[in-house]
Amino acid sequence: MGFAENMAGLRKTIPESIRIVAVSKTLPSDAILSAYQGGYRIFGENKAMELAEKHQQLPSDIEWHFIGHLQTNKVKNIASFVTLIHSVDSPHLLQEINKEALKNDRNINCLLQFHIASEETKFGLNMEEASDMLRAGIHKSCMNVHIIGVMGMASFTEDSSLIRKEFKMLHQYFTCLKTEFFSNEMAFKEISMGMSGDYQIAIEEGSTMVRIGTLLFGNRLNH
Repeated sequence: MGFAENMAGLRKTIPESIRIVAVSKTLPSDAILSAYQGGYRIFGENKAMELAEKHQQLPSDIEWHFIGHLQTNKVKNIASFVTLIHSVDSPHLLQEINKEALKNDRNINCLLQFHIASEETKFGLNMEEASDMLRAGIHKSCMNVHIIGVMGMASFTEDSSLIRKEFKMLHQYFTCLKTEFFSNEMAFKEISMGMSGDYQIAIEEGSTMVRIGTLLFGNRLNH
């Protein structure tokens, strides 16, 4: 089946209120264009240079999400057009995004990425680091960055109870941050969690945005 059929099937299990980020990393631009011509607009990439190249090749009204680990020296490559950066994992990165957003006369929406998985290979903040950063007011001094929620990746495991526990943790982090730092911010409402293998658990635990690749585009050789 093609992208449109896969999306239609997926939508039967995902409420319309939850955004689906179609993870297009490693795919050629023509595969994304085909999905675009079918009416889809929200795509996710995890490498800044690849994203910048695709942005040049594809229609300008695509809503690009950056979902991978973002190096500070690569922010400049995507700052002029990126819609949402899911993976802010340090004050330094937040400040760099703000600097590049200012240069481009933009406000860039961001999510704070938390490390919720048991694997050490995943990037992300812990709750103490995030709280310290926000108490220091860095997000308030970064006038061209808008923090609108949180993101996390669960462990790569068949253990659904562990995955559920990790997603519950991320939801708790979101609630704590909302209460302490963003209670007056209507826009702080996003919880980006859930991928092809665990999105149903993520939705049950309060996800507002899922990042789906394999179920839409099929398996890829390069991940």
